[in-house]
Amino acid sequence: MTTKLFIRRVTIAVMVALLCLSASLAQSQQPQFVPNYDESKVGDYKLPDPLMMASGTRVASARQWRERRQEILRLYETHVYGRTPAAAKAAKATFTETSRDAKALGGLATRKEVTVYLTGKQDGPKMSVLFYIPNQRNQPAPVFIGLNFNGNQAISSDPGISLASSWLRDGKETGAANNRATEKSRGTESSRWPVEMIVKRGYAVATIYNGDLFPDHKDGLRESVIPHFYRSGQTSPDADEWNALGAWAWGLSRAVDAIEKDKDLDAKRIALLGHSRLGKGALWAGAQDERFALVISNESGEGGAALARRNYGETVERINTSFPHWFNANFKKYNKDVASLPVDQHMLLALMAPRPLYVASAEGDQWADPRGEFLSAKAADPVYRLLRTDGLGATEMPGLHQPVTTTIGHHIRAGKHDVTNYDWEQFMNFADKHLRR
Repeated sequence: MTTKLFIRRVTIAVMVALLCLSASLAQSQQPQFVPNYDESKVGDYKLPDPLMMASGTRVASARQWRERRQEILRLYETHVYGRTPAAAKAAKATFTETSRDAKALGGLATRKEVTVYLTGKQDGPKMSVLFYIPNQRNQPAPVFIGLNFNGNQAISSDPGISLASSWLRDGKETGAANNRATEKSRGTESSRWPVEMIVKRGYAVATIYNGDLFPDHKDGLRESVIPHFYRSGQTSPDADEWNALGAWAWGLSRAVDAIEKDKDLDAKRIALLGHSRLGKGALWAGAQDERFALVISNESGEGGAALARRNYGETVERINTSFPHWFNANFKKYNKDVASLPVDQHMLLALMAPRPLYVASAEGDQWADPRGEFLSAKAADPVYRLLRTDGLGATEMPGLHQPVTTTIGHHIRAGKHDVTNYDWEQFMNFADKHLRR
């Protein structure tokens, strides 16, 4: 090696080290986010009116609401979740049953796995839908459907479930190694999916790993379904196009396509459930696809059921900084000016109307702003009333373990951010009331 080449390489190495040090110092000097948990510091805010058309006309009928509903959907597409490209809307998925066990759960259920080829091509993107269908029934079973965090094998220790093949987050809690599922990942999420309890109540279970659609990390875009629907020459989503939450919601609708083809399942009685970030995706799916007969948000918080304009817990800026891949690029414009956002989350909840909607919170999950979730449901109530339902049967936030089961349902329970058997009991009671009649 010549002296000049050696000096050049050393110089480059020093420059790189200095750049890294500068970036590290800049990051360390950024003010640390401190969430507000003091109700007196929330401040004043004004919510957009879901019943006021863009023209200034007051919505006074169900027909007018259908027009207003489209306006609100477009606002969410443009400013928050992103629009689904025409190519994805036009795609025709195909379905293949890949496994079946008619005596699963000790004979309680039939377990089926269905591979959904999302573009209709077997060499294209795909997702796996896991079903548990009650064997004791005399008609097609109503369905609880939801995305899971760690692969279908994580919801049960059943050894017959295929291991997820998509990227998984490593860790003892996931049982993944080298970002791939292992046998240790079986049942790691089973506490959130009491499959036997659900089946015994007469409901089928359907679930999909969210990573089959968009791996949940900031660089997951390239492994997601999204690039498969780019225009010629496109290399990234447009500012108003979908990101992870849009892809997850789109995938849930493709699962409904599969349910509609299954004679053992009642596609008219599908209850959609989402927890945390998957609750955000569930609400967006339920807003776009009215085939979901009932929608449940469990502790979905910022960008889900909670009001964005409340300065409490997680904020728009914080969520866009921590998870830049969830929402569309336009949403980041409101990081420091949420008051100018033309929607707030009560309008998302209103898009479920008149279908039954359940919003669940936890006392120990102040990050998700339980009061903001209740107030959002309350602000959606006028739309439900306009459409001749009983709306939300509470004017003040109920106490712990006092569920409301009107068309907009609600509970807040003791405990932390999670899905518990208590939550599931309330969800199934709600579904019993609104889907079985």
